[in-house]
Amino acid sequence: MKRPHRIAIIAGSVLAITGLAVGAGFAGQSAAATQSRVSATSELADSTGLHREQLGAFDVVAEAHADNSASITLNEANQVLAATKDKVDASSLAAVASSLAGYEILPLDQITDLTAQTKAETAAVTAASIEADRVAAVAAAEAAASAQAAAAEAAAQAAAAEAARAQSLAGGNTPAGARATAQAMAASQYGWGADQFSCLNQLWQKESEWKFDAVNSNGGATGIPQALPGNKMATAGSDWATNATTQIAWGLGYIKASSYGTPCAAWAHSQANNWY
Repeated sequence: MKRPHRIAIIAGSVLAITGLAVGAGFAGQSAAATQSRVSATSELADSTGLHREQLGAFDVVAEAHADNSASITLNEANQVLAATKDKVDASSLAAVASSLAGYEILPLDQITDLTAQTKAETAAVTAASIEADRVAAVAAAEAAASAQAAAAEAAAQAAAAEAARAQSLAGGNTPAGARATAQAMAASQYGWGADQFSCLNQLWQKESEWKFDAVNSNGGATGIPQALPGNKMATAGSDWATNATTQIAWGLGYIKASSYGTPCAAWAHSQANNWY
């Protein structure tokens, strides 16, 4: 039978009360025995604060209250266990909640102890979960800030690189810059020395004055080497219209691959025919 020790307490209480009720009918009982039963009943009543007729109901109410408290506490514990799964260590809460799950067949004092332990463990796991969330939020914020800083640094580096490229392009697009580029490329790529560059300098000075944006109004020849049409220079780079270096690369290749073969030969033809 469920919770036998409680029934024993109730039975003892009822027995004490019943003994008082029927004691008067047994004249043969001694006065000392009667007084002993009265004292026992009084002591029980004093310890509970209840009247004698309430003693039996008290245990029933206490059991119901303990069961209800255990049920509520167990439900809260299970909710916390579900919400904090894989987040914090809830093994202690799981263990004590498992023990409390059998509250319907447990003694009253054990239910009370397990309910208190479960409440304490539930509060501890809840606090640990809140702290874990706080730490995770801080870590996420730091990671986001770090990523943002890295993105800003990358953007700054890209902007600096673009600025340097633009500056280099602007410098290379001047007549002086274009000449320097052409002299270096002629020597490194074709082995043409100062004598050949002198011819090249005169040739392209005549054609475009070394201006990357030069356009001949009579026919539309374009750029430093005066390619016709200008988009021929796309074979050297898609930026042929804005980059003197691309135009120079195409122009040197054109001279090398043509019947001229060298800048001086191209310059001689230009002097004789006014074109090359």
